[in-house]
Amino acid sequence: MVTDPGLLHWRDPVADIGHLAEIADRVRARVETVIDGKSEAITTALVVLLSEGHLLIEDVPGVGKTMLAKALARSIDARVRRIQFTPDLLPSDVTGVSVYNQGTRDFEFRPGPVFANIVVGDEINRAEPKAQSALLECMEEHQVTVDGVTYRLESPFMVIATQNPVEMEGTRALPEAQRDRFTARISMGYPSPAAEMAMLDNHGNANPLTGITPVTDAAEIARLISLVRTVHVSPEVRHYIVDLVGGTRVHPEIALGASPRAALHLIRAARARAALDQRAFVLPDDVQEMAIPVMAHRLLLHPEIMLSGEPTTEVAARVLTEVLHRIPIPRPGTARPARHGR
Repeated sequence: MVTDPGLLHWRDPVADIGHLAEIADRVRARVETVIDGKSEAITTALVVLLSEGHLLIEDVPGVGKTMLAKALARSIDARVRRIQFTPDLLPSDVTGVSVYNQGTRDFEFRPGPVFANIVVGDEINRAEPKAQSALLECMEEHQVTVDGVTYRLESPFMVIATQNPVEMEGTRALPEAQRDRFTARISMGYPSPAAEMAMLDNHGNANPLTGITPVTDAAEIARLISLVRTVHVSPEVRHYIVDLVGGTRVHPEIALGASPRAALHLIRAARARAALDQRAFVLPDDVQEMAIPVMAHRLLLHPEIMLSGEPTTEVAARVLTEVLHRIPIPRPGTARPARHGR
C-alpha cells in the first residue's frame, strides 16, 4: 500500500484538519454508545456526512440499521426528520404540498419532511417507485420543486435510508437512478457474541437513544464539509479513480458499470476519509478503502450472473476487489491519460 505523502505534493488547507478529526471522534464516540462493535460502519457514515453525500444502510431487520441512522442524527444539533416508507406513501408526503388558504385566497406551501438537515428514511424499498422518486431531485440538487416553484434545502443536507434485502416480503429493488444518488451503501451484519452481550447489559432496560446528546451542530458540520473540499487530490490519484471506475465498465460480469457520478462520489469520500486521518491530501489507500462502499451498489450484473444463486452484493464486492487488484497503484510522477480498465 502506498503511504508516501510526497506522491501528492500536498498543500495545507486553510482550516484545521485536526479540529475536524476531533469533532468526528466525538460523534463516533456518541454513536458507539448505542451501536457496539460496528466501528467500520460508523466511520463510513461519518465519511458520507463530511462528503455531503447520502447513505444507504441495507441489512435484515433487527441489526441496528435505524438505530445507527438515529444515533448519528441525534449526535448533531440539527433539524432531523424521519419518514416511514410504506406502500401507500405519496410523493407529497415526502416533499410537501400546496394547500389552499381561504383567508388569503391563495395556495400556501407546507414543507414536507425533506426540509431538514438530516432525513432518516426508514425501509425505503417498501414504498412505490413514485414515492421513492420524490427524493431524486432533493438528493442530487438540494432543492424541491412543487407546483412549478423551486425551494432550496438547508445545508448540510443528508439522507440516511435503510432498506431490507430485496428477497424479503413486501420489498422491491430501488431504481438504478436512485441507487446512484447514494454516496455509499453499508451493511450492519450480526454483532459478535461479546457485542450482543454488551447490548443486553446496557440497553435491556431503556431506550439507548435517550442518552445521546449533540456534540456539534449543523453550522459546524457545514464548515467541516467546506474544509473537506480543500483536501488535495493529485493528478495521479484522480487518474487512479478514473481507471477504477472504467474497470467496472469492461468487466465481463457487469452489464452496467459505475457511472461518472460514482467517480465524483469516490473522490469526495476519499477526501473525507483522508481528513478523518488528519491528512490534507488523499492517498491511493483512501480510494481503495472507499471503493467498495461507494461503487458496489451501483453495479448492474448480467442476468445470468444474477440467476447463479450467488448474492448480488457478494458478486459486486468480488468484482470490485478484482478491479482493485488489476489497476496499478499510482507512483510519483506517473500522471497519464486514463486507461479505462484495459
